[in-house]
Amino acid sequence: MAIKKKKKFGFFDILNTTILLIAAFMCLFPMIHVLAVSLSSASAAGAGWVTFFPINFNTLSYEHILRREAFWQSIVVSFQRIFLGGIINLLLTVLVAYPLSKETKMFKGRTLYAWFFFFTMLFGGGLIPWFINIRQLGLLGTVWALVLPSAVPVFSVVLLLNFFRQLPKGLEEAAFIDGASHWRILFQIFIPISTPAIATIALFSLVGHWNSWFDGLILARHPSDYPLQTFLQTIIIAGADLLLNPSAADAETLAIISDRTVIAAQIFIGALPIVVTYPFLQKYFAKGIVVGSVKG
Repeated sequence: MAIKKKKKFGFFDILNTTILLIAAFMCLFPMIHVLAVSLSSASAAGAGWVTFFPINFNTLSYEHILRREAFWQSIVVSFQRIFLGGIINLLLTVLVAYPLSKETKMFKGRTLYAWFFFFTMLFGGGLIPWFINIRQLGLLGTVWALVLPSAVPVFSVVLLLNFFRQLPKGLEEAAFIDGASHWRILFQIFIPISTPAIATIALFSLVGHWNSWFDGLILARHPSDYPLQTFLQTIIIAGADLLLNPSAADAETLAIISDRTVIAAQIFIGALPIVVTYPFLQKYFAKGIVVGSVKG
């Protein structure tokens, strides 16, 4: 019977682990600090005493936020955006990537179409033509203005088409022999075995739509139409959310919380969905990126 040798934990492993732990801590520190500030008193946060742990622990900032109708409205807009945008991004990415993954002999003009999409990654019409186009289409002030301009993410198309080109040709040829159409091959063969790539582009779409704030700022007609990140950006820039709404809190609450603690609480809530979602998709992320970027 073979005896397994115990792997030695050498100097390189110790050094590598230490570096990775330091890098992980540097990534987590801002989130931990924001959480600590949101759970601290106004005096401690204003004096800069808060680092990793809350001082004068309290949850009044979160209670204040949960009573804000504007905050909940912005969350609803953001969830509408990622739901509609995610579905549209995935559907169009798959439908574009599948034909572009074929050889030229199967899809004549494939190279021309591929360069057409690639060209859009390098050059754009500019902000003003982009805004005029959306306005002429009558999309201003709607959630479609936040979704349709980025309906086809070209980088995701490149990743997915390269992933499709890595799949065994025998699967497709066998399906054609059995009389399967391209639609059936795509939805019953290609998509089920392309989970890593599809999960990767889904994560890109989710993060992109959730974190985007600039388009919401210029395309929304009213602050009630702002997605969450745009709502947070206006509050952080203005820096007077709580002071401009003193009626939203009583005198005792105002003595404990401040704009800084409330903004920190809103930032933490805004980042929480991505932080919670990423671990479930992380196992597909690296594989989808590596396999989808090997072959052109």
